[in-house]
Amino acid sequence: MKDKKRIHLIACGGAAMHNVCIGIHLNGHIVTGSDDEIYNPAYDRLKKYDLLPTKMGWDSSRITKKIDFVILGMHARKDNPELLKAQELGLTIYSYPEYIAKHAKKKKRVVISGSHGKTTTTSMIMHVLKHEKVDFDYLVGALVDGFDVMARFSDAPVMIIEGDEYLSSPIDRRPKFLHYQPHIAVMTGIAWDHINVFPTFKNYKKQFQLFIESMPKNGMLFYYQPDKHIQQLVKKVGPKKSIPYEAFDHEIKSNKTTVFTPQNKQVTLKIIGQHNLENMKAAFLVCQELGITEKAFFKQIKSFKGADRRLATLVKTKTSIAFLDFAHAPSKVEATVKAVKAQYPKRKLIACVELHTFSSLNKKFHNQYKHTLAEADRAFVFYRKHTLKMKKLPSFSDVQLAKAFDHPNLTVCTDNEKLLQMLNRFNWKNKNLLLMSSGNFGGLNLKNEARVLVDG
Repeated sequence: MKDKKRIHLIACGGAAMHNVCIGIHLNGHIVTGSDDEIYNPAYDRLKKYDLLPTKMGWDSSRITKKIDFVILGMHARKDNPELLKAQELGLTIYSYPEYIAKHAKKKKRVVISGSHGKTTTTSMIMHVLKHEKVDFDYLVGALVDGFDVMARFSDAPVMIIEGDEYLSSPIDRRPKFLHYQPHIAVMTGIAWDHINVFPTFKNYKKQFQLFIESMPKNGMLFYYQPDKHIQQLVKKVGPKKSIPYEAFDHEIKSNKTTVFTPQNKQVTLKIIGQHNLENMKAAFLVCQELGITEKAFFKQIKSFKGADRRLATLVKTKTSIAFLDFAHAPSKVEATVKAVKAQYPKRKLIACVELHTFSSLNKKFHNQYKHTLAEADRAFVFYRKHTLKMKKLPSFSDVQLAKAFDHPNLTVCTDNEKLLQMLNRFNWKNKNLLLMSSGNFGGLNLKNEARVLVDG
């Protein structure tokens, strides 16, 4: 690092923002932050590095001309007093993706985009590069085994970035990934999400077109071949170097997945699911482009266990496993349910999904979930009426919600204690439990509850 900066982060407690905060601090800058509320795991991580605000809430006196620039998180509002003070003083204000783009301006930028699979694909690339001792910076949406934080800023020549299509900040309404202008990009798939800011699928799909158009002329795009929406975009605006991919050939035996390499060698994996074999193919292509040999890639990828909360094993017995997955959007729910059922076809699958995001709780969006739980033998859909009120969304009937999912054996539940009671009635022998949410089912300690249920 050439010169130390004073940097203040407004809304520093967000999932990405607190990691950006830590990453900048570890790069040697003087970092302060503020937020009106910070929850775990962000709270403990910021505390570990002595980066917690001295008090919660907004305070315009924190903003002075001594600050070199401000990074503004999406959680803040346009009338945030610290933001208004920074604007009044004429300070430079970045959204965090704008800052990342500035930091990575002279680096080779690799951006993983798509409605699903971004985090896992990014994590796979990071896992391989680290074990091959490649120096790189990164931003990823979940903790990855072997990495202390989810963001790194250094003098490394390469930066691996999970490219989110959501808005950058309250005053920067561009999708985050439009800042990055990648030399190498992946597009894993397009399935409508974020209905609150992209009210139609046409509008949502347009953001991915803009992402492709933002690439340099000599940029390389790896895209998931079976996705017809990506095919249309590539045909319309794709860079000259547009390479399709599909999942590696594989087989499942004794509940283990073995993949066949391009050289027709067999490698047994720790991960499961067709969608993860698709993600792995994208990671393989990117790593090859970065100089990693096929032999080296498969040597390292076989030890990859997955990113945090991506089909993570909570509890395992001889006849049952309880999984936790971040799945909440329809395409993610469907892929995750199919993955577990395909891996353990002889076991009954009990699948529980929490509707927690704005899109998932919007009754206009519910039909997108039709048949996503089809592979589950028994299904539960959970949501909290309190969350519905907090997001100021109109209510809906449980009957309407169940009809939208269209599963023959589904129960809608709004009380997490009642959900646990219903799950506790099962004999868990030869059954798997799959919990899917970007939340925690109304504050449950999911690992403890799964242990009580499955392990008795």
